[in-house]
Amino acid sequence: MRDKLVEAERKTVDDKVKKIIEFKRKMCDTPEKSFVIVNQKGIDPMALDMLAKEGILALRRAKRRNMERLTLAAGGIALNEIDDASLVPAALGYAEEVYEQALGDDKFTFIDGVKNPASVTILLKGPNQHTIAQLKDALRDGLRAVKHAIEDGLLVPGAGSFEIACSLMLQQYGRSSAVKGRSKWGVQAFADALLVVPKTLADNSGLDPQDIVLLLQEQHQAGHPVGLDIATGEPMDPQAEGVWDIYRVKRQILTSATVVAQQLLLVDEILKAGKNSGKEAQGGPGQEQ
Repeated sequence: MRDKLVEAERKTVDDKVKKIIEFKRKMCDTPEKSFVIVNQKGIDPMALDMLAKEGILALRRAKRRNMERLTLAAGGIALNEIDDASLVPAALGYAEEVYEQALGDDKFTFIDGVKNPASVTILLKGPNQHTIAQLKDALRDGLRAVKHAIEDGLLVPGAGSFEIACSLMLQQYGRSSAVKGRSKWGVQAFADALLVVPKTLADNSGLDPQDIVLLLQEQHQAGHPVGLDIATGEPMDPQAEGVWDIYRVKRQILTSATVVAQQLLLVDEILKAGKNSGKEAQGGPGQEQ
């Protein structure tokens, strides 16, 4: 009984391999074409030998996430069955080159030259885990910045240019008749808070923050929207130099800062109200308890 089960299993596997070989011969009609199989499960040695003799590269035990990315990058369909209905040209992906490379103690298979890549793998190497973690963070931030810029379709001039321009506009608005009473102080506080960005840029560059802010404000008032060149300490045109900030990030920062400031002011009011109610409950001097 056991021998019959082994024989039946062997025949089933061989039939699947033969169908793959026939399909490969049909699709690879020229010597420059090759055939690669990526399987999420295992492939027994006899099947690997049959595929290798036919010039088919077979990769086994691929991770599920790699299978999902591979179909996005190279196209094709992940097949669960090997039959005449599933083995069609539309199920195949395309890549110009597939090769294996050893990096340290590990071996990696690279699939390059796909036609319509919707997914890619970026390999980062470093001398230690701390360096790799920093590289991953920097790469993730850069990719997210590009993603947000593409989705928003908008950019904001960087190097402190936006903050200087916005601060000057708020100061002008605060002096207008549209703002009255204590609201003027709030507008002025918001305008002063925006100047923290150019001040920090100047401070980190070893420059005097006050002098830099005054210099940039003078340039803006003269009709030149400039930012700070941290290398020279001189004003520069961020648009000409290609220094941009992400619109979504600026919007979120301004919104979050406003909400946090309101919450802090609300906490102060609650504490003041609590102290006053405590005094009233205890009674003032000269009152009977």
